[in-house]
Amino acid sequence: MRNGSERDTAPNAVSRTEDGTPSTSNGASTASGASGTPPVPRDTVAAVVRQWQAVRPDIDTGPMEVIGRINRCAALLQQAEDAPLRRVGLTRPEFDLLGALRRTGHELTPGELARETFSSGAAVTKRLKQLQERDLVDRRADTRDRRVSHVRLTDEGRDLVDSILPDQLAYETVVLAGLDEVGQGQLSSLLGELLGQLEGRLGLSPGLRG
Repeated sequence: MRNGSERDTAPNAVSRTEDGTPSTSNGASTASGASGTPPVPRDTVAAVVRQWQAVRPDIDTGPMEVIGRINRCAALLQQAEDAPLRRVGLTRPEFDLLGALRRTGHELTPGELARETFSSGAAVTKRLKQLQERDLVDRRADTRDRRVSHVRLTDEGRDLVDSILPDQLAYETVVLAGLDEVGQGQLSSLLGELLGQLEGRLGLSPGLRG
């Protein structure tokens, strides 16, 4: 979610090497070798893996090469995407609540919001209070059960989400520019398969998230 020069300096922003092949800002080329063999990764996780292999050659570092890169990518992407949120005084968890209300298009209870955002009930209650104080959400009591409340976006909350989302998508487009359409499809499919397996183990319904 960066504009102008900010995108050029984003972590792992996509650039080009001298021969025109895509690379990241840390200089790791994504092109394959002349022989057609897969490229040797030169990212920070690869360095960590080599260190472990040097001191513990008896262990299989394969899982680390996958999970470590997923975690590293997630951390770098979130770090960059959170900048516009900080400019409008929002935290990532607060924006996740607003985003859940926007994309579902209807009122949600605090419990439903907790499930949508993988948050605890207490955390959601605290965040909703802060968002309500800023007039970004409204809460109303259920007509049949006063213990239950229903949360909806205010016009100001909807406008705020809609103003931030295009910047976020534009930044994500820049980040993925180093992968062609086929590569993006393959990555999306593999991550979707892994996520589905993890959610299945936790008993999470895939219909909860958009």
